Amino acid sequence: MSKTGVWIVGARGNVATTAIVGARAIAHGEADTTGMVTAREPCSRLDLPSVERLIFGGHDIRRTSVLETARTLSENGIPSRETVDAVREDLEAVDERIEVGTAVNCGNAVTDLADETLREPSVEDVVEQIRSDYRSFARENDLDRIVVVNAASSEPPLSNPERYDTLSAFEGAMADDDSDLPASSLYAYAALVDGRPYVNFTPSTGSALGGLVELADKNGVPHMGRDAKTGETLVKSALAPMFASRNLRVRSWEGHNILGNADGEVLEDEENEAGKLETKGGVLEGILDGDFHNRVRIDYAPPLADWKTAWDDIRFDGFLGTRMKMQFTWEGSDSALAAPLVLDLVRLVAFADERGESGLQPQLASFFKQPLGVDEHDLSLQFDRLREYANSHTGE
Repeated sequence: MSKTGVWIVGARGNVATTAIVGARAIAHGEADTTGMVTAREPCSRLDLPSVERLIFGGHDIRRTSVLETARTLSENGIPSRETVDAVREDLEAVDERIEVGTAVNCGNAVTDLADETLREPSVEDVVEQIRSDYRSFARENDLDRIVVVNAASSEPPLSNPERYDTLSAFEGAMADDDSDLPASSLYAYAALVDGRPYVNFTPSTGSALGGLVELADKNGVPHMGRDAKTGETLVKSALAPMFASRNLRVRSWEGHNILGNADGEVLEDEENEAGKLETKGGVLEGILDGDFHNRVRIDYAPPLADWKTAWDDIRFDGFLGTRMKMQFTWEGSDSALAAPLVLDLVRLVAFADERGESGLQPQLASFFKQPLGVDEHDLSLQFDRLREYANSHTGE
């Protein structure tokens, strides 16, 4: 496998930092691969780039360092202080490879968090600077491939995305200095136009626009998103098929989420929250039949720090109209759940790119709340896609 670089947008954030710490801790023998889908069969039989050899860089709009973020996270035990100390020099080296990013159209909540942003005079200039950063990263680290991962805070939803349904429309908008183009799509364009695989780990628009899908197909580049499925929605996509298969009629599914990290703070803004609610709320409609009440709430609770809690109340009808209920509570570390998936997606997208498998990657649907190009939300069926894909490449 060729030498692979990982360029993370939001590189000093909690998820990115935890992924970087995890990869380097594995390399130093300080951690194992628990939580990584690619570490178990059948994916483990694929010729994937090794976690230990991944080279990290990225963009961010904050001046804090990766090491500082890791130490803040360790105060809540994720990761341990001993693990952070073991990879300290590695984190310092990664920080030298992080460049100033853009927060264009990311919403006021993200802008307020920014210490510095790209000050290029036009959209095209911003994109050219991003492309230059990618090129420098590849050249200075002798990389054969860069996988760009968007792990930045959620943007507000893009109004009328149909405006950018073709590549000519998207590039025309850039030339016209269109003020509505979001940062996630600019990062995606900068990657895809130069043949670099792209993964959108967030609810933001990213490569979902028709013009960028066209660009990826034209240039033969794999890409996938959007919004990684790590907690409450993961449980929903596993549990809802049970009700559907047993012909139990769900009358209401109420979900209440609280989280305390920077993402929670950003989601306090209604504009940014709208995109997250859209991807979280749409899973059940793709699995359950009939009309039912479906509501998701997300609230910021600062004392939780990197932890998140979800409480769900499900009301359903059974035989003879018997009314029943089910409730569950999910509590986990946001970053510890998400970080291994970043590493999984990088490895699998790099594998696809190595083999010339371009465009959307439906075998990766199980990783996302709103998988591009895939209407199936049943988690077991999504996992079947990945197993079949891996088996087809290993002759099983």
